[in-house]
Amino acid sequence: MGSYVPNTKEERTAMLSEIGFQSMEELFGHIPDEVKVKDGLKIPEGMSELEVRRAMKKIADKNQIFPTIFRGAGAYRHYIPAMVNNVISKENLQTAYTPYQAEISQGILQSIFEYQTMICDLTGMDASNASVYDGATAAAEGIAMCRERKRNKAFISAAVLPATLEVVKTYCFGNEIELEVIPEKNGVTDIEYLKEHIDTAAACVYIQHPNYYGNLEDAAAIGDIVHEAGAKFIMGVNPISLGILKTPKEYGADVAVGDGQPLGLPLAFGGPYLGFMACVGSMTRKLPGRIVGQTTDQKGNTGYVLTLQAREQHIRREKASSNICSNQALCALAVGVYLASMGSKGLENAAVQCTSKAHYMARRLEEIGFCVENQTEFFHEFVTVSEKPAKEILSALEKQGILGGYPLDDHRILWCCTEMNTKEEIDGTISILKEV
Repeated sequence: MGSYVPNTKEERTAMLSEIGFQSMEELFGHIPDEVKVKDGLKIPEGMSELEVRRAMKKIADKNQIFPTIFRGAGAYRHYIPAMVNNVISKENLQTAYTPYQAEISQGILQSIFEYQTMICDLTGMDASNASVYDGATAAAEGIAMCRERKRNKAFISAAVLPATLEVVKTYCFGNEIELEVIPEKNGVTDIEYLKEHIDTAAACVYIQHPNYYGNLEDAAAIGDIVHEAGAKFIMGVNPISLGILKTPKEYGADVAVGDGQPLGLPLAFGGPYLGFMACVGSMTRKLPGRIVGQTTDQKGNTGYVLTLQAREQHIRREKASSNICSNQALCALAVGVYLASMGSKGLENAAVQCTSKAHYMARRLEEIGFCVENQTEFFHEFVTVSEKPAKEILSALEKQGILGGYPLDDHRILWCCTEMNTKEEIDGTISILKEV
């Protein structure tokens, strides 16, 4: 193993001599002897490449790869066209780095600009940023950007992804924003509660559509209530669902956020993911993070630049509404390639398959005694209640190589279907559950 320090021994000796020392020991001689490490760091010796491969394979072999998955709850298995990985695996794209001297990497900036354009097309919004860390971060940043001097209260539906709610709570605590959770009623946001409690202190209301239980919210009605109170309406959306559902803009949303993972990003054991954010034109200057703009140079050639940076924390410093300082550029590139590969028809087809297969599976589960809780329309997730323990049901499926739904409690399971699930898989799962 070579030294971590790139300088040669001769170069280090020359540098020490220049500052009046003969050795490293002499340079750090002022440090008390009793706090110095005497016998090394006591960490294992380095391994060869072959040994590392063997060790990593042993660890990887502990993973269980499920050929059939009926679990979502915020992370979804979708078909990813081969073109996506082919494009993003190119070394010049994987290694490009944009943040501080961004204009030197025109290719990556163009990919981000095109990603932003596609997110605006998908959500119906006027402006998008270059992405944030994940969907939960996007939700929290969306609430922060709606805060005003006389409006410092945010409302959030209890029917959102639990992880999103926790991140929003953390952000609001740090930003000293008052947060009130709107209860869920029959699997959707309690609109009557919102009507009774929203007031002139409200900066915004955040809902998830479809929500955590898969249900479609009455987003238009909620948006009307929010705007009548003078607040901003934020919608968290599943991007695949936008292949068949109305856009957030059509529902009257001021800000649209969500997790871009379904758009060409694999489950990958938890990441990396991407949070997308878009808003109406009047709120563009409040968008956190980076925004890439298109321009022309003195010769009339198209160029791409980071724009509207006066709203960012490195310019506004303590007056900034956000300290987000990065974007998921490679993931955004994957999203852009995925959307370009699928096109509007492909996205619509994927969304239709998701919802049709979920409804088919819900009917089949009801046939064998499961009770579907969803009382409203749902997209591709739904909740069932059964007499038998959820743990017992999921364990039986796992033995057959099937990752079942997500257990909400002892008897309730949140199921999910995507275009990846076949009719044969669903019927086979039902046959197994008949015997449980």
